[in-house]
Amino acid sequence: MKPLKAPTPRQASGQMAEDRALAYLQQRGLKLVERNFRCKGGEIDLVLAEPVSGLLVFVEVRQRNSRRYGGAAASVTRSKQAKLIIAAEVFLQRYAQPPACRFDVVAIDDDAIEWIRQAFET
Repeated sequence: MKPLKAPTPRQASGQMAEDRALAYLQQRGLKLVERNFRCKGGEIDLVLAEPVSGLLVFVEVRQRNSRRYGGAAASVTRSKQAKLIIAAEVFLQRYAQPPACRFDVVAIDDDAIEWIRQAFET
């Protein structure tokens, strides 16, 4: 068996950003369904549920140390959105009756967190 590789500094930073975003969303009542869902078409950082509505929330977490190039939210490009949509379609195949869902972004710029609900649509 291969030994596990230590995460790169970038991977460790991304993991910390996801941890922070997850804690932020859980404090606001969302419940974790799955983390780091991967498929051939893409990856979803966090999949959460709104307990009251049953809505499934696919969350992309982005972190930037500077707003020089538009900040964290601006880094969710059309190409990235397309990959998230593909991954969500694969994820939803596990449901006989897929629940209503939306795509959110948690943007972390320096120490500020911004939760963008319904950041984009399919």
